[in-house]
Amino acid sequence: MIQVDVDNFITDAVASIKAQVKDGRALIALSGGVDSSVCAVLAHRALGERLIPVYVDTGLMRKGETDRIKSVFSFMKPRIVDASDRFFSALRGVTDPEKKRKAVGETFIRVFESVARDLNVDYLIQGTIYPDRIESEGGIKSHHNVGGMPSVIEFKGIVEPIADLYKDEVREVARALKLPEEISERMPFPGPGLSVRVIGEVTRDKIEVVREANAIVEDELVSRYRPWQCLAALIGKGTGVKGDNRVHGWIIAVRAVESRDAMTANHMELPWETLNRISSRITSEIPSVARVVYDITPKPPATIEFE
Repeated sequence: MIQVDVDNFITDAVASIKAQVKDGRALIALSGGVDSSVCAVLAHRALGERLIPVYVDTGLMRKGETDRIKSVFSFMKPRIVDASDRFFSALRGVTDPEKKRKAVGETFIRVFESVARDLNVDYLIQGTIYPDRIESEGGIKSHHNVGGMPSVIEFKGIVEPIADLYKDEVREVARALKLPEEISERMPFPGPGLSVRVIGEVTRDKIEVVREANAIVEDELVSRYRPWQCLAALIGKGTGVKGDNRVHGWIIAVRAVESRDAMTANHMELPWETLNRISSRITSEIPSVARVVYDITPKPPATIEFE
């Protein structure tokens, strides 16, 4: 793992952004995670008012995420772009995980290009980190901001200030930049959002189910157990009984892992009472869910996300 002198890294990263953008203007793809937040602060130091923070509401985000972005980053006055219709349209009929990631990656770029044309912006800054590149270039999976990127783009350049850092190093930089703990310690969240937590075709109804399930899992696990990452995925349908009725409802898989750099991971050995409470909440609070299972597969052979 690369060892980073945090103070020197910050100085060099600010200088590098200035050198790449020169006297131009740049968009920062702001998602609210630690990677994009670190990039946003570094870029703001480098460019000041020539930086345009843009949060794209894909319709695939966590529960309450858009309102949270507006609140936490109000000092940067981010532009909120509702592009949910475009993303669901791009994902219609798509079932292959790689094609999903590429569809999301291309749609992101096209949305940012549209905003850039309106604002006369030439550069895009994004929070690609080292594991994103390793997994995309190694054929493990295409991250939306690497292997999922279209080959032809309108920007003069894409700036990636933290592309050589692992996640734990990004967190060190976030702490040095005095970002709030809710940002610096926040769990990873996939760039393609909840689309990769739905096995098969993505629809608005499925996303609503998995969004609520993820909110329950995070509520039960994040503050109590501090997982590297925890999530819920919609993996299919199964038979169940609710009340006196037989139902054919959704199956939700819960996953909670410990890791250091996301290159390897092990499942968390959660208490049975915790797993029982999660199962009870998901099946009672989401009427269309019939079953809940817990994934204990390490990485490798599995990946952390289901797609």
